[in-house]
Amino acid sequence: MATIDLHSKEFDEATITKLELFEDYAKEWIPTFVMSNCTNLWIFDYFAGPGYDKNNVEGSPIRILRQVAAQIGNIFRKQTRINVCFNEYDEEKFNLLQQHCNQFIDSHPELRRAINSNLLNIAYRNCDFATLFPKTLHVIRRNPSLLYLDQNGLKFLADTYLLELEKIPTTDFIYYASSSYLLRFGNTPEFKSLALDISKLKKQPAKYVHRELLYQLKNKLPKETNLSLYPFTIKKGSNYYGIVFGASHPRAVDKFLKTSWKRNETNGAANFDIDDDGSKLQLDIFRGKSLTKIEQFQQNLRNKILSGEITNNRDAFDYVLSQGHISNHATEVVRELKRTRIITYDKKQPYISYEQTYGHNKQIVKYTIIRK
Repeated sequence: MATIDLHSKEFDEATITKLELFEDYAKEWIPTFVMSNCTNLWIFDYFAGPGYDKNNVEGSPIRILRQVAAQIGNIFRKQTRINVCFNEYDEEKFNLLQQHCNQFIDSHPELRRAINSNLLNIAYRNCDFATLFPKTLHVIRRNPSLLYLDQNGLKFLADTYLLELEKIPTTDFIYYASSSYLLRFGNTPEFKSLALDISKLKKQPAKYVHRELLYQLKNKLPKETNLSLYPFTIKKGSNYYGIVFGASHPRAVDKFLKTSWKRNETNGAANFDIDDDGSKLQLDIFRGKSLTKIEQFQQNLRNKILSGEITNNRDAFDYVLSQGHISNHATEVVRELKRTRIITYDKKQPYISYEQTYGHNKQIVKYTIIRK
């Protein structure tokens, strides 16, 4: 089956969106673990490409190196070793990848100093992903790792890979998948290993295919899994693509959701108004006002607090993450409930955040219902 060579022409807006989303997350991920006194961190870019597009716009390898450079002071202070694996199967691109990365490193002396001090290790691989992935699993299992999988098809969402990553609690991954590609080729032998219900995918409006894909992937996971999966849909013309983010730790989930909501304050899950929330701002004289994604979440949270299902700030924070929202959306609700004397709690703030529910500053704030 033919695939699109993303590096033979300039990156389009959709490609830049996914690259920026990955870089934004790497910007959060690297200092989190460096400042946590981890001795070894790993970043795997399994489909690295040559480093730049034809117009010298940075690809994922250069963006990774840039974020490592941004943390070099902390890396030296904490003596954290950053290990990066860049893999590119195409030999011509592989040669360019090494050339471009070396040029970038030479223009950033702090990176060269980190390499010479054994605090930055870069491994270049020219392998097929299906061969390389099993060879890297033993490293991923032992160290905090960030995986970036950016390729044209979807076959690497097969159980072989997804269920392996599900077992590893300190691994975060960002996977880029073309939902439109799946609709066109989902019934071909290449995609049989995915064991997806293609007929259900095809029943969805095109913009929701990625959401349905994620729903089916979640159903593949064990019932007691700690792995959370989140989508970010990207529209390009009439086609749709998507990011699948996966992580087991609530801190990682929190950081990704903050990253995605910064990109789109309307829904945090797409680079466009996927649920037509813009139209819901107007009152319909026949149907009343439809709720936006944020409004629906806030109404649901309010109901769960008043029903006693959510009784404290940790419950509220867990619900925030489970629904793919950010803490601010919940904080507004809880503050308003206290202001109107529907509930009370013994702190000045609701304390709905990772740090205040799971982190070093954690403190459980109980919500007491005054009236309903």
